[in-house]
Formats: sequence, C-alpha cells, structure tokens
Amino acid sequence: MASNDLLPWNSAPGRSIDIELGGQEVINIELDTLDSMPDDVIEVLKEGQPKVNYWTRLAGEYLRRGHLDAAEKIAVAAADSFRSNGSTASLPAVYSLLANIHLARARNAPKKKLSNSRQDILTSEKTQAEYMADATQDLNACDRAIAEESGSTSDVELLILTRAIHQLTNRSMDDANRSFDTVLISKPTNLIALLGKARILYARRQFSSALKTFQQVLQYNPYCIPDPRIGIGLCLWALNHKEQARAAWQRSIEVNPSEWAGQLLLGLEALNASKNPDLSDDERTREVMVGTRLIERAFKGNQRNAAAANALCDLLLRKGQHKRALKLAERTIQFADTVTILTDGYIRAGRVCHAEGSYADATSHFRDAADGQTKNVLAALGLAQMQLRNDEISEAIHTLDNLLQPPNPQHSVEAIAMLASLRMVLRPGVSNTDAVQEKLRARELFDRVFKTIDQSEDTTPQMNGQTSRPSAVPRAVLDDIEMYFEVAQLWQHESLDRTTKVFQEALRIGEENDDVDPRLLNNLGAIAHLEQHFEEARTMYESALTKASALGTSTAETMSTSILYNLARAYEDLGVETMATDAYEKLLTRHPEYVDAKIRQADMLANVNQRNEAHELLKDALVSQSNNLNLRAFYTYFLIQSNFHKPAREFVFATLRDHDKHDVWSLCAAGWLHYHQARESRDQSPKALDERRRLFQRTAEFYEKALSLDPLCAVAAQGLAIVTAEDALGTLGGTLTPGPSADEPQKRIANAQEALEVFAKIRESTNDGSVYVNMGHCYFARDEFDRAIESYETASKRHYSGQNVSVLLCLSRSWYAKANKDQSFSSMNTALAHAQKALHIQPQDKAILYNIAMIQQKAAEMLFALNPAKRTLKDLQRAIEHAGHAQKLFASLAADSSQPLPYNRDIADQRRKYGDSMLRRAEEHKVNQKEYEEEQHARQEGARLKRLEEKQRQQAMEQERAEKLRQEADLLKAEREAKRAQALEWTREVKMESDDERERKAKKAANKKSKSGAASGDDEAGNENGDPRAPKKKRARKLKKGAAAAADASEGEEEALFSGDDADKPAAKKRAKKRVVRDDDEDEPVSAPRKKQFKSKEIISDSDESMS
Repeated sequence: MASNDLLPWNSAPGRSIDIELGGQEVINIELDTLDSMPDDVIEVLKEGQPKVNYWTRLAGEYLRRGHLDAAEKIAVAAADSFRSNGSTASLPAVYSLLANIHLARARNAPKKKLSNSRQDILTSEKTQAEYMADATQDLNACDRAIAEESGSTSDVELLILTRAIHQLTNRSMDDANRSFDTVLISKPTNLIALLGKARILYARRQFSSALKTFQQVLQYNPYCIPDPRIGIGLCLWALNHKEQARAAWQRSIEVNPSEWAGQLLLGLEALNASKNPDLSDDERTREVMVGTRLIERAFKGNQRNAAAANALCDLLLRKGQHKRALKLAERTIQFADTVTILTDGYIRAGRVCHAEGSYADATSHFRDAADGQTKNVLAALGLAQMQLRNDEISEAIHTLDNLLQPPNPQHSVEAIAMLASLRMVLRPGVSNTDAVQEKLRARELFDRVFKTIDQSEDTTPQMNGQTSRPSAVPRAVLDDIEMYFEVAQLWQHESLDRTTKVFQEALRIGEENDDVDPRLLNNLGAIAHLEQHFEEARTMYESALTKASALGTSTAETMSTSILYNLARAYEDLGVETMATDAYEKLLTRHPEYVDAKIRQADMLANVNQRNEAHELLKDALVSQSNNLNLRAFYTYFLIQSNFHKPAREFVFATLRDHDKHDVWSLCAAGWLHYHQARESRDQSPKALDERRRLFQRTAEFYEKALSLDPLCAVAAQGLAIVTAEDALGTLGGTLTPGPSADEPQKRIANAQEALEVFAKIRESTNDGSVYVNMGHCYFARDEFDRAIESYETASKRHYSGQNVSVLLCLSRSWYAKANKDQSFSSMNTALAHAQKALHIQPQDKAILYNIAMIQQKAAEMLFALNPAKRTLKDLQRAIEHAGHAQKLFASLAADSSQPLPYNRDIADQRRKYGDSMLRRAEEHKVNQKEYEEEQHARQEGARLKRLEEKQRQQAMEQERAEKLRQEADLLKAEREAKRAQALEWTREVKMESDDERERKAKKAANKKSKSGAASGDDEAGNENGDPRAPKKKRARKLKKGAAAAADASEGEEEALFSGDDADKPAAKKRAKKRVVRDDDEDEPVSAPRKKQFKSKEIISDSDESMS
C-alpha cells in the first residue's frame, strides 16, 4: 500500500476546513459531507472573510464532485466579496477558478446544436463556444488583475496553466505547447503541464515521446486524475503493443473503477477483437458481450461523451433499436470533439433515417458527413445510395468518383463495384458515344474489383488487424451474385467466353453457399444454347426450372415461364419435337397470350409443311397483339418464306406506317423485298428498266436508314454490301447500255473488293453463315475460286451442317469454275459430288439434275480436249461413262413437258445432241489414250531396265573394290603381326642378356669387397684377370645395351600400336632404371633409355612408312 502522503488532497481521509468567524468561534466544514446547496457555506465564508484559498478549495471541492453551479456560485461570491473589501490581490485566483469552471462546463456542453434533432433535443443549452467565450473573459480579467496588482508567482503560474488548458481545448496546439513549456521550466514536475504536454505530443503522433511523458506523470503520482494510464495505453496501442495497452487500461479500471475512459477503450478493443475471423463463433460472441457491457458502463459514467455514444449507437443499430440509436447518433453529432467522431455520428444518423424511411433526413445527414470528410467511404456510399434513391444517378456517380479519384484516392471495393454498376446504366441525356465510354469505364472498374478479390484470396489476417497482404474483400461483395450478373451483361454482346467465366464463378459461389439462383443456371444454359451445345443447355434449363419451381413466389413463376420457353427451344434444336410441342402447349396453358410460344409453334408447323395451320396460328396471335413488333417481324419472315412477296411487302409497309417507322427489322425487310422484286424483273422495256433502277435505289435507301438508326445492324450492312458487289445501282440496275463495257471486269472486281471489306467487318460482329456465303460470292466474282471454296465450306460445315442446298450448289459451281480454269478432272469430280449431295437433299429439283448433266458432259469434253499426257485412260473411261449418263439426263430433261421448268428444254436437247456428236469420238480417244499409255509404258520399262543394268554394274564395281581393299588390309595385318613377333623376340633376347649382366655385376661387387684392403698394385693384376671395367669388354657391353634398348623400344612401340595390353611395361622399366644408384663405374647405362627412346621413334616411323 502507498502511504497517505502520496494520495491527492481531494481523496485523503478525514478532510475538513476550519473557518474562524469574528470572535473565538470556529466553523469546521467537512469536505466529504458538503451540502449540494452552497448557500450556508457562502454565508460562512462571507462572515469569516478567510483567505482566498479557502474559497477556492471549497469551490474546487464542489467542482470535483460535479456541482458546477455551486462551484460557480461560490467563485462569484468570492469575487464580489474581494472586490467589495478591496482585496483585489486575491482576484486572480478567483478568476482562474471561474475560467476552469467555464472550461469544465464547456467540456460537457454540446459542440453544436442540431436544428432538426428528433430525439436528443438540446435547444435550451449553451454551446461549448459560449462557455469558451466566458472562460476567455475570465482569463482576460485575471490577466488584468495580475497586471494591476503585480500578482504573485503562483497566480501567474495558475493563469498560464489555465490559459494552456483553454488553448488546448481550442486546438491551438502550438500556443498550448509554449504555455506548458513555460510552466515546466520553473516547475518540471507540474503534473497538469506534463499531462498537457503529453496530449500535444500524442496529437502530433509523437507516440514514443508522449509515452515517456505519461509514464513520468505516473511515476510522480500513481493516483493522478485524469489517469495517465489511459494515455500510456493509447501510446502503446499506436506503437502496436496491443497487449501492453490492454493491460494499462485494465490497471486504470482497477485503480479508478468509476472512471469511464478505460472502460470505453477496453470495450472498443473487445468489439474489434470480435471481428477477427480466426476466433471461433463462441469466442467472438463472448468478445461482443464483453465489449457491449463495458461500453454501456462507460456511457453511464459520462452520457455526454461522444465516443461512448457513437460506439453504443452502432451496437443498437445492429439490434434494430432505431429510436435509441437515433438519439445516440444525435448525441454523438452534438458532442463530438473530433471530425472523425462527428462524421461517424452523421453516418449513423443517416443509417437510422434510411432504415426508417426518412430519406430527406438521411440525405442531409450523409451529405453533412461527406462534407466533413470528403474521403470517408461510408459517407460517400450512403450519400450515393440516397442520390440513387432520388433518381440522381449522375450525382451519385460524381460522389463516388470524388471518393476514388486523387488526391488521396480510397481503395474501397464496395465503392468501386457500386460505381461500376451505376456507369453501366443508360441515363437520359447520354449520347451513344458517351454510353459506350461509360461501359468501358464500368468494365475497368469491375476488373479492379475482381483483381482485388484475387489478391484477397491469399490474404492471411494476423493479430490486431495486421495483414501481410492487402485486406480481405468483404463477404457481401464476394457473395454478390447481382454483381456477376452485371459484369456478364457488359460482356454478353462481345465475349461469350468472358460471360461464361463470370457466370461459372457466380455458380461456384452459389453452390458454396447452397443458394444457386435459377437465373444463373438459365443464363448458362442460354450461352451453351448459343454455342450449339444443346444437351448441356437442356441440362441447365431443367436444373433451373427445378430450382425456380421450388421458390413458390410470383418471381418464381416469371422465372419458370422464361426457363420453360428456353427449355422448349432446346428440345426443338435437339430434334425432340414432341417434347418441344408439349412445353409450348404447357406455356400457352399458363399464359394463352405468350406470343413467343405461338411463334415457335407456327415455325415448327411450317417446317413440316403445315403452312396453313401455321398461318392461322400467326393471324390469331396478331389479332390479340397487333402491336408486337417481334410478332410482326416473324409474320413478315413467314410470308417471304412462303413466297407471298406482295402480301409481305404490304404488311411491312403497314408496320412502318402504323406502328413504328423506325423499326430496323422492318426497314431491312422492306429493303430485301425491293431488291428481290427488282432482281427478279425480266422486263427489258425502258419503263421497266426505270422501275427496276428505282427499286434498287429504294433498297439502298432502306438499308441506309436502318444503319443510321442502328450502326451495328449487320443485316443492313450486308444488304448494302450485296448491292455494292452486284452493282445494283449500275449495270444490274439497267442504267447502262446493254452489253459489257471495256472496264466492266475491273469495275466488277473493285465492287467485289469493296463489298468484301464490309463483309469482313460484319463477320466479326455476327455469327451467321450468310456472311460467309456472300464473301464466297465476292471471291467468285473476283475469280479467286480457292478462297470462294473456303468461304462456302466454312458456311456449309460450321453453320448448315452440310445440308444447305444453296451453299452446296455454290460449292459445286466454284469447283466447276476451278476445274475449267485449271483443266482439273479431280476438281470436276468434286463439283459433281457436291451437286449430287444437293440432289440427295432435294431429289425433285430438276435444276440440280440439269447441273449434274452439265458437269458430267463438261468433264468428258475437257478430257477430250486435253493432251494424252495430261489425262489417264482410267479418268477418260470414267468421264465417258458419266457423259453417257448425262446424255440420258439431257434426254429426260428435254422430254419433260411439265411447267414451269427451271431450264430451257431446247438447250437441254441441244446439249444432248452435242453429247452424241462428242461421244462418237469416244472410242477414238480411248484407243489413242491406250496406245499412248502403252508407248509410255514401254518407254518407262526400257528406261527402268537400263537403270537396273547400270545399277547392277555399279554394284559389281563396288564389290570388286571392296574385295581389293579387304586383301590389302589382310596383307597389312600379316606384316604387322610379323613385326610384332620380331619385336617380341628381341625383347626376350635383351632380357636374357640383362640377366647375365646382372650376375656378372654381382660377382664383381663381391670380388671388389673381398679385395678392398689389398695394395694398389693389385689393380693391374685385376685388369688382367677379367675386371668388368676393362675397356674392350666395356665397349662390348655398350653395344649389347644399345641393341637391348632398341629391342625394348621396338617392343614397347609395337605393343602400344597393336596390342594395347603391355603398353605400360616399358614405362615401368624406365622408372626402375631411373631409381638405380649411379657410380663412377656405371655411367654408361644411364644413356640407354635415351637411345632406347630415340630408336623406338625410328622403328615407329619405319612402321608408319610401311603402312602407308
């Protein structure tokens, strides 16, 4: 326990004041039992006229207890008393006290008063600014009193401290800092100055310095109020020492259980901890409960604290207690002493008003929040929502743009997603060009959202909200299926792959949350349907229909209707007409006026040649919905397909005249009908030619108008390209004189090239086989038959599954033209195969029969005209066989008397007669071809035999040369073996001589040792008795050693060259000889290795010469 002298004066036990009255009477006032009404105390003070410190101490005690009125009443009475008795020297302390009382009132006064407050009404209270003005007057009075009376040092110090607190309250940090420094120069342990200094350092984010100052205050007085542990904890938290900060606040509560600051901070910390995803649900719930309890205690401790009111308001908002939450939000606004808390108060007030439906008040609150902090995400989002609610889309976009744009752009994924969603919406007054740019911006914003999502998937939250990577995306954004629908909508006309990926990601999220939206499955099915994956589309539609049926709402009924229609279309494309019919009938049972279902039923009837029934169904639909442009468009298509061109033209003009003169589809249909009428006109009279030209011009006008209304209309663009390619406004329109002009081919090629450029652009925007067919026509007109064939093949295989007769005939025509150009019989056969395939699909088409006969006859004619070297007898026989079949076809076609015929019978008969005359020479051609091929065969056979003889001769020469080389190799091998044997023999002889020499040396050494003590005269005798150093014998040994060295070298080289097994032996012998100790008697053997090496080289050289 600390001793009592460490306790502050206002908390020491047994506190009292004795005041002497006029006589010997003394009044004892117990400070712990002061009456809340100070009248009696004032009377005692006035009667006793004590020193100023008695007045200030009693007033200060009331001030400490929170009885500000009583404290102010005592201070005012003191000032009046001192002024009345002329004790002006005591006034500075009283004025300082009054200033502190007004500052205390200012701390608990509202910073501003809401004029439209609904729950927390404070219109009768004075604001902080008013109290601060009163405090300023008191400080000025104190300053004047000190100047007049030359106040004491303590009075000056008290004034400086009070003024510093006043400056700190007014956020004049620099002035307050200088004032506190002035006090600390004279009194470094002044706790008030140190606390003020620490607060300024903390506000300047100098957390380490502020921490040291707070700790210094704690050392000087552990029971200081306000508690420095609060500041210590704030500094530690800012320095990322979370646990130590929490410990400091808990200690503050233990020391001062009635203080609210520590409870508020611990409550906020608990609420923040509850948001940690690493905690279990039970732990998070416990943290929320602890935080709520602490914040409620803090608010009860000081109901005019904006931070506590703000935190409690958030809790009540989550519980849906809007009335209490609104009161606390208004309390926060009116008592906030920082911009951040003020903004939070406005935001929460706006949220409450929004939830209650008070949209005007909500808009006002959110706007005030956004004005206070322009980069506050919640304020901007709330204001944008209100602006969107008021149909102010442009203003909402501007609000979010300001949030996300520099300076200080905010990286809020919610704001980015919302802005992207707003930008993709078509707004009144926005041009088409601007709308396209807005969609591009929306795509970029959504890309930013998905990039943030991808980055957040690897984010690992750590303690105290710290992360090693960018923060995680809120779950509300990750699970927002509507956002994925919007992204898909942006890409659906340009990239089905991108659209599919977005829908698949949305489906994955829905499956993870066990909440799959039927619309999602329906859209995925539609994409698969468009890509002709009909079975996959069917599966998706059926799943979507099952999930939609389980919803059981009016929205589900709408979904089911659309999905069932799509499913019927899938059945139709799969060829399951019965199931498709049942689905359409089920739709019409639910909704008898479902026009799209009737249209599909009519189309199915028309496809099975039940055109009358289809016609009746369409007329019945037109009776009920004559204004439906889709229905009118299909009816126009039906009339055209039924060859009712005149009724179709009248119906189209009625649509343009009575319903919508800007209907693009009707304009395109009118253009096609005019083009068809002009093209099919066979009247060559001047009046008819003028009418034809006018119709072509009207065609171009209709297409141009359609393009002006919809620049991306591929049908209109294609129509104009066709008009250009066929020169419908030139030669085809009848405006030129009959007969081809000199520049007609060049003009035709130029027109085709111009049309090709248009078709190439159309191909990028629409996936239709007609585009490739028209491109093939242009290539054909330019005599580029290979590219024409490529275009027709693409159209036939990719779009028509090889079943479109018109395209097959175009392919046949292109191969026919290519065959004539290249004189290729194989190309002619390909042309014939395509024509026969078209006949198989339409066996009653006599025009195709005529074309087949023409191709067969032309093939024979072409081969007859070819040089025998460019044809084969097999091809010729096949062509003659086909030509015979063509004769039968031409005869049958010429004898056909039915009307009308797609060909001229006279020309067919002429072709038959021409074929007869041509085939008369068939045998002659076959004989000539046979003779030619036999002659060619004989030549080829003779040449083959000659080549065979030459080949055999070359092979014989090669065999002879190889045999000669083999014999030479055998001789060389034998020679080498002989030399090797000789070298080995020399080696053996030298070895034997060396052994004899070593024996003689051993005997000599023994004799020399036995005679070492003999007289010198014995040397001459020794020489006569066979001394080994005798000159004659020494020369003999040298010769023998030379021969041995030569033998050694020869043997070593031979072994190295031929055997490889004993190559290391000579080297070993050399090393042994080098280690022999030399003396004066054996100088000669040292040179043996050198001579041996020299002779070995000569032997190898001789061997090489013999090998060469």
